[in-house]
Amino acid sequence: MTLDPFSHAVLEDPLPLHAELRDAGPVVHLPRYDVYAVARYEQVHAALTDWQRFQSAAGVGLTNFRTEKPWRPPSLLLEADPPRHDAPRRVLSKVLGPRALRHLRERWQADAEVLVDEVLSAGPRFDAATALSHAFPLRVFPDAVGLPAAGRENLLPYGDHAFNAFGPDNDLVARGKPRVAELSEWVGEQCRREVLAPTGFGADIWAASDRGDITPEQAPLIVRSLLTAGVDTTVHALSAVLYAFATHPEQWQRLRKDPGLARVAFDEAVRWESPVQTFFRTTTTEVRIGDVRVPAGSKVLMFLAAANRDPRRWDRPDAFDLSRDPSGHVGFGMGLHQCVGQHVARLESEALLAALLRRVASLELDGPPRRHHNNTLRAWESLPVRVRLGTDR
Repeated sequence: MTLDPFSHAVLEDPLPLHAELRDAGPVVHLPRYDVYAVARYEQVHAALTDWQRFQSAAGVGLTNFRTEKPWRPPSLLLEADPPRHDAPRRVLSKVLGPRALRHLRERWQADAEVLVDEVLSAGPRFDAATALSHAFPLRVFPDAVGLPAAGRENLLPYGDHAFNAFGPDNDLVARGKPRVAELSEWVGEQCRREVLAPTGFGADIWAASDRGDITPEQAPLIVRSLLTAGVDTTVHALSAVLYAFATHPEQWQRLRKDPGLARVAFDEAVRWESPVQTFFRTTTTEVRIGDVRVPAGSKVLMFLAAANRDPRRWDRPDAFDLSRDPSGHVGFGMGLHQCVGQHVARLESEALLAALLRRVASLELDGPPRRHHNNTLRAWESLPVRVRLGTDR
């Protein structure tokens, strides 16, 4: 198959390619990049959960760390396998665990109330991507990490380049290259113990190094993982939720009648829109997928978004439906490398939705939305909406 999954045409509308890949078979060779693609749910799920044969340590992008030098030191979570992955994962799972989230819930709910009041007070028409999806994570997450106030505008462009770099060296990567050194230096500086606030996720990670759970050399790389993956993915997941409701007004009414569906709504939006579209693995041995023998050392491109709409797994996969149980989706990965910060993203979504539910009777698109192209992420640059205020349910 000669199609380029990283072309602008596909990034604008990947659904036709996803359907073509699923229909072509359990695995498809893409000669343009000499990679094997899996797009059906069964094979994507299997690759995600079999870290022994589908390793992350050779990089989760197109670059093979066994033969090419990565543009930055590899992530101790995303780009590592056991045993190197184990201690950082344990530490971050604890830092982002239920106790921390209970502490943050009230504060983030209050922050969401203030932000939604600010946005709605300016009128019923606004850009939900910039005013809400971009603004809310940048308002609450850096504080939770313990970042200084100055320079937080660097987080989104840094993350955007990091996720572009998982793909080929195309124009999207070139777009970010002029600022790579500057942004990398800034992010590296924020990971230092003396720069971070004395309380917060960052301080908790450094405290783990004091206890010997991780080394002092690992601590800044784990903080960096938070700053890389903790903002962009949440920003685009929130956009996915708001876009889903703006295009499915009946589902907004269902949520208004049953606000307890907020968590289902978030996961269904992640399944339906898949903010993280793709990731790579590298085979450690020859692997048989269907009737195809994939050689050892091959890059395997997993289409998470295609798996999340696979009709072999989901009933009416193209529908955004709050009556569905979306919990099996692979939008946050699956298995050993499943996103450790997904509960943080859910909490941000629940806080924002709760604040909107208290004020907004309906919301709908107010003009054509505009995509932001990224080699890995499904993102909105602009999401114009119009709301009608009201509290009756």
